[in-house]
Amino acid sequence: MPGPRRPPPRPSLWRRFRDDEWPTLRELFGYVQPVLWVPLVCCVWPFLALLVGYPMLRAARNKARQVFPSEARFGVAPHVVRVQTTRAWAAAVASVLILAVYGTSADWDQAQEQFVMRLALTPWLLLLTAPVVVLVVFRLAPPAMRPRMRAGLRPAVRAVLWYLGALSAPVLLLIGMQLLMSDGTKLDASELVVALVLLVLLVLLAWAAMFLAFASARAVRGAFNAAGVHPVLPALLTGVLVWELAGINLYHGGPPPGPPLVQWCALLGGPASVTAVAWWELRRLRTRYGVTVRG
Repeated sequence: MPGPRRPPPRPSLWRRFRDDEWPTLRELFGYVQPVLWVPLVCCVWPFLALLVGYPMLRAARNKARQVFPSEARFGVAPHVVRVQTTRAWAAAVASVLILAVYGTSADWDQAQEQFVMRLALTPWLLLLTAPVVVLVVFRLAPPAMRPRMRAGLRPAVRAVLWYLGALSAPVLLLIGMQLLMSDGTKLDASELVVALVLLVLLVLLAWAAMFLAFASARAVRGAFNAAGVHPVLPALLTGVLVWELAGINLYHGGPPPGPPLVQWCALLGGPASVTAVAWWELRRLRTRYGVTVRG
């Protein structure tokens, strides 16, 4: 006679934070031994920050995963993600080695500036590039497929509007907070009401910043859910976007340090490797799923 079925083991806290939905605050307390909470409870402000900040972080992450689902990119298997991750780490290591061997302090400062600039420019550049690439693919697709592509535009447009709203919200909230705190503003409410309104605006500002932090990488990786329009669009947009960023980096910061051969390899190696991975992904879509640009 078979014995009683045991429940599956609870996933580790690291696995929950890395892959699954983050645990609730009550579940988070259950992962940690009670004795470890004593020092934190004794520190009032860190404990209050955890009680308030963690649910906001979790809600912002869940909303980012809902607006930009990882499943939106069709046909991306785990080994494809591993190849993309390996290529990214190899490019980062190669860049650090070139700077360590040939770079100066000015080159290190410039590399940091370019990194920040890429983080800030990539979503905007993708927003400008995506309509052109979508229009080209739409023209190349057969007429029978175009109604389905138009239907797939709706979630992509919603994702873009969510992202633009999250980008605009901090500016509008800061303007509102500045108007409330300015001496010239005429307010009929009491100081307590003004303080409560400022607190609400501050919470909304923090949530919008958290949402942007979680959503930016997912939006770029999924090309704003462009796979719902056509499965080839994320790979195509990645290939186009990386060459645009390479041109902007060359115009803004000039060639990397080192002899000419190293400079050419650094300039072309990164975009060429990204293009090769994108081409491999397109070929995999064609051979495994029968998906091409024209159908």
